[in-house]
Amino acid sequence: MITEKDLQEAIAECQGVKNPNAGTCLKLAAFLTIQREMFGKEDLPIRTGGGYSYAGPADADAISYYGDTDFARLIEGRNPDDIWPIMDELMSVLEAVNPRLYAAVLRKIKS
Repeated sequence: MITEKDLQEAIAECQGVKNPNAGTCLKLAAFLTIQREMFGKEDLPIRTGGGYSYAGPADADAISYYGDTDFARLIEGRNPDDIWPIMDELMSVLEAVNPRLYAAVLRKIKS
C-alpha cells in the first residue's frame, strides 16, 4: 500500500524534472489523481516560476498541457478540436519535407 509520504515524494520528484516529457506529465497526473482519491487532497499543488501548476479545469475539453515552450503556452486551455487539424497539416508537411523525421515522430508516438 502506498503511503501519503511516498506519494508526496513521487510528486515532488516529477515536479523537479527540468525538461519534463509526456511520460513525466502522465506520471504526475496519475500521482495527483491517486493523492486526491486516496487522501482527499482537493488542493493540488500550485508552483510558481515554471514547472507545473494547477488552477482547475476551466473547460473539461481544454488542453491541459503545461510547458515552457511558445507552443505549449499557446495551446494551453485551447480546444483540442481546434489544434489537431493544424497538427495534422504540420505532420503532412513534415512527411513531405523530411520523411525520416516524420517516421521518427511516429515511432516516438507509438512507443
